[in-house]
Amino acid sequence: MNRSEKRGIPANRKVRSAPSLKAPAAAKKRKSKINAAEALKREKNGLEVINDIPTYIRDGWESIPTNKRDRLKWVGIFYRKQTPGAFMMRLRMSSGFSNADQFRAIAEISEAYGTEFVDLTTRQQIQLRGFAIENVQHIWNRLAAVGLDSRQTGFDNIRGVIGCPVAGLTPNELFDASHVAREFTKLFVGNKEFTDIPRKFNVGITGCLDNCTHTASQDIALTPAVKEIEGRETNGFNVAVGGKMGSGGYTVVQPLDTFVVPEEATVLCADIALIFRDHGPRTARNKSRLAFLIQEWGIEKFREEVEKRRHRRQPLLTAGEDMRGKKKTDHTGIFSQKQPHLNYVGLVVPVGRITTTQLFEVARLADEYGNGDIRLTQGQNLIITNVPDEKIGALTAEPLLQKLRYDPSEIMRGMVSCTGIDYCHFSLIETKERAMEAVRHLEAKLGNIKPLTIHWSGCPNGCGNHAAADIGLLGKKVKIDGVVTDAVDVFVKGDAGANPKVAPKLLENVPCDDLPRVLEGLIPYLSRRSL
Repeated sequence: MNRSEKRGIPANRKVRSAPSLKAPAAAKKRKSKINAAEALKREKNGLEVINDIPTYIRDGWESIPTNKRDRLKWVGIFYRKQTPGAFMMRLRMSSGFSNADQFRAIAEISEAYGTEFVDLTTRQQIQLRGFAIENVQHIWNRLAAVGLDSRQTGFDNIRGVIGCPVAGLTPNELFDASHVAREFTKLFVGNKEFTDIPRKFNVGITGCLDNCTHTASQDIALTPAVKEIEGRETNGFNVAVGGKMGSGGYTVVQPLDTFVVPEEATVLCADIALIFRDHGPRTARNKSRLAFLIQEWGIEKFREEVEKRRHRRQPLLTAGEDMRGKKKTDHTGIFSQKQPHLNYVGLVVPVGRITTTQLFEVARLADEYGNGDIRLTQGQNLIITNVPDEKIGALTAEPLLQKLRYDPSEIMRGMVSCTGIDYCHFSLIETKERAMEAVRHLEAKLGNIKPLTIHWSGCPNGCGNHAAADIGLLGKKVKIDGVVTDAVDVFVKGDAGANPKVAPKLLENVPCDDLPRVLEGLIPYLSRRSL
């Protein structure tokens, strides 16, 4: 048993085809002054912070050197300036797959050590809040018992791999791609070959035909495609690279003109990530994403570098036929599965915040009406799966479904919010309560409307994906009559699906107190011009 296993964090194998992790060749050549993040990584590998945790547990959070706090993010622990001594932990769930046992464990942890609520994220993960460093090992032990992991969920790491939350269930998929997301996750988590990359790295892998996954904003996007190979139509993925939300705004992925079969997709993703590790820019933090390397090289040179990494495998194939349709779905509501007489039920969690009481209830409902499986969506919502036809009526009559609705208003259904200033030191404004104020106002004033998404980001990092929404709201501080005021810039008609579009800015410096009334006028205007 290795050291990580003793501490309740499962170890993972390393990818065999990855080059040895010494100093990357590009890093050896760098002579310019390095930034604080790069200095932290060069001092020692981020995963080695696990060896420091027992000391921090013994001596308390104030013993953690200020300039070392970011290293905790390699094991999923986040210091919050707003709540000194009360930490956040982000849990990894590939494609949003979870289950009742995990929900109960999360609820128990939050009740015993945290804030008695957790947040669902736009990367289909869960964030625990408010625990002391002294309880970290207890939390890890409980998580490990139900197969959960927090490693590499923050800072300069490959983040949670997103995908269709109803993969394997929906009839509207080319194939179930969730196993590829799990394989890639298993490859890099705990693997030091992948923990010295220049900046965060986002991956989306989906076989869904209904554009439920925000692929256009990912560093790597694998989307369903078909290609004729040796006379046979073959299902697989088209590959696109270089998307992002933060670091200067939304950049749409560029097609790599590459088709990959599912069996080779994990290694291809690893090759791309390691190119980023070895050649990605590291000088300026706001220009260190993969998009900037591709901007410097051009997509043709980048593809040539990927081709070189193929080693003795077959050369890259050109892109296949994109199989995604024109429709978009968020999987909210009651839907028939491909399995006969079974259904999945998508429930809206208002602005992604759910109490421990509700977590326990969701776990009970998943066990009682389904097979215990629960899925998380990129809209900060959840899905109970495998519900037989004859149980649908009883499930929809459960009291919890009056709060977490399968039939919400379109305003509530499309509302997404980042963490906001209460718990994130990057955020400039409060977001979740502001979002709920807007929901209540708009539901009362507008009634039934066409489906639309309204996404809040509290800062330019764009965690709420505001630039890819029908209406995007970006928080800021402005002076009005000499008073510093919470405000937003308003963006419209963005998309991160098969037909991506960066939302243009429509309005600037709208005071948050005025925003519900502004949206009341804006939504009908946009609806007349088709969202």
